[in-house]
Amino acid sequence: MDTRTSPARLRIARLREVMAANHVDAVLVPSSDPHLSEYLPGRWQGREWFSGFTGSMGTLVVTIGEAALFADSRYWTQAESELQGSGIGLVKIPTGAATHHLDWIAEHVRPGQALAVDGQVLGLAAAKQLRGVAEQHGIRLLTQVDLLEAAWAERPSLPTAAVYDHGSPQAPLGRPAKLALVREAMARHGATHHFVSTVDDIAWITNLRGADVAYNPVFLGHLLIANQSATLFVGEGKVAPELTALLAADGITLADYSAAPSALAALGPGARLLIDPKRVTLGLREAAPEGLTVIEAINPSTLMKSRKTAAEAAFVRQAMEEDGAAMCAFYAWLEQALARGERITEITIDEQLSAERAKRPGFVGLSFPTIAGFNANGAMPHYRATAEHHAAIEGDGMLLIDSGAQFVGGTTDITRVWPIGQPTAAHKRDYTLVLKGTLQLSRARFPRGTLSPMLDALARAPIWAESLDYGHGTGHGVGYFLNVHEGPQSISKAIPDLNMAMEPGMITSIEPGLYRPGRWGVRIENLVLNVAAPASEFGEFLEFETLTLCPIDTRLIDASLLRADEIDWLNRYHATVRERLAPKVNGDALAWLNTRTEPLVA
Repeated sequence: MDTRTSPARLRIARLREVMAANHVDAVLVPSSDPHLSEYLPGRWQGREWFSGFTGSMGTLVVTIGEAALFADSRYWTQAESELQGSGIGLVKIPTGAATHHLDWIAEHVRPGQALAVDGQVLGLAAAKQLRGVAEQHGIRLLTQVDLLEAAWAERPSLPTAAVYDHGSPQAPLGRPAKLALVREAMARHGATHHFVSTVDDIAWITNLRGADVAYNPVFLGHLLIANQSATLFVGEGKVAPELTALLAADGITLADYSAAPSALAALGPGARLLIDPKRVTLGLREAAPEGLTVIEAINPSTLMKSRKTAAEAAFVRQAMEEDGAAMCAFYAWLEQALARGERITEITIDEQLSAERAKRPGFVGLSFPTIAGFNANGAMPHYRATAEHHAAIEGDGMLLIDSGAQFVGGTTDITRVWPIGQPTAAHKRDYTLVLKGTLQLSRARFPRGTLSPMLDALARAPIWAESLDYGHGTGHGVGYFLNVHEGPQSISKAIPDLNMAMEPGMITSIEPGLYRPGRWGVRIENLVLNVAAPASEFGEFLEFETLTLCPIDTRLIDASLLRADEIDWLNRYHATVRERLAPKVNGDALAWLNTRTEPLVA
């Protein structure tokens, strides 16, 4: 590539022209939108547009003379490749929550210089940190200007997809009941109003779904809840008249998406506003009038939606059966196609697996971009095959497939690794160590209320024992026909807070991994449900019910590394997988299922 014509280099040059015209010395471009979403509508994918880095998380900082992209270990290999020729330096950070960009700003922006960031996409908690650094180093912070608008001529407009009802029976709890629960929590905080911007919280409270964000069935909106009323701010024409009437009957009126700041500004002096500082932007917070009493606490709905009801859990189990049946059909096809010598690529895998899922009842779409990585590509945890860069599945090695789907009754997320050709002893050792981590955490029992990060070491212990580790978290919460990544629980190295307490009904992934850059990667992932375990004089206890239904390939296992109780758990899991999925498949898929669920003999 001629670095002078690199798209990212040219776009950064245009951004610098706009910076100079506005007397701005540095610009911070977070991976964020006005709702602080993980997956962003095209309009707010500025960090990707200007840098060329396509990972889902990262921070870009541009000064007149330098530019830096901050990414964690999941994306280092990917970022190094995608940033070539851009003139943007990669700063490797340990986790997505790291604040190394603040240190970089302090070093590269001189006292008296101006740093711009769009306050409409800057989280309130992040804004407090940034302001602290700016004040300490004499940097002028500008948060009421969006320089991207002038520098990005091709910037997409707001999405226009329709909003639809997620009704009975898959939505067992109606809108009035959910609003009542939120208002009870507001009363406990002494709040008269509650403002919600996170799109998954809004979708859960309103039992509405949409298609404004890729892979997540949500829509752009804000919600203002008062003691006797609720207003949903949403794009004009996105809600059909019939649904508007249903919402009105349930106590929710509609207003234009752009009117949310005005509604906040109109709150009277007696109002007491509840907001979540981690889930609302600086721009919206500043729309509230000065002197208004503001109560900062986690959105009550964030806690509520993380705890699936018994009825929701039943629908999730059904979704897992449909998802598992699709994978049986896909893997039967894959093994036969490879045996016939057909040319299969990582892109073929994505297409074929998605097609099998689309055949299943209740399927809505994928829950994230499929990761199909063969050998070295599997060593990049967030790799995605493209037309320009993908591998053929040929020779010997390991194929990692991380995929998931949205069903009207649940969200799935699963990772499996399969042998291609003849696996080596090193392949099997790494695979079995990761499997031991998956099994150890899957079999855990712990007191109710245990802070989820405390469980992380259980999955890492077998890997740590060999002086190995992995750079991502072990588990994330999963929504109910909502975002595939959901808080507040996180099984990771995160510093825990009280909102991360494990409670009955939470669905979380268990996905330890091991990655050899340039060679191969291993990750084995199931979703699990927190269920009650026998109580004792020491209180209530929880354990995990494994929800995911798909064989774990035993051809890659070094059985000498497994204990008898670990083999027993795996065999019992495979017996459950066969029992639950056999009625859903037939022919080649059934034969494949029976073969891959044969008991492992030590």
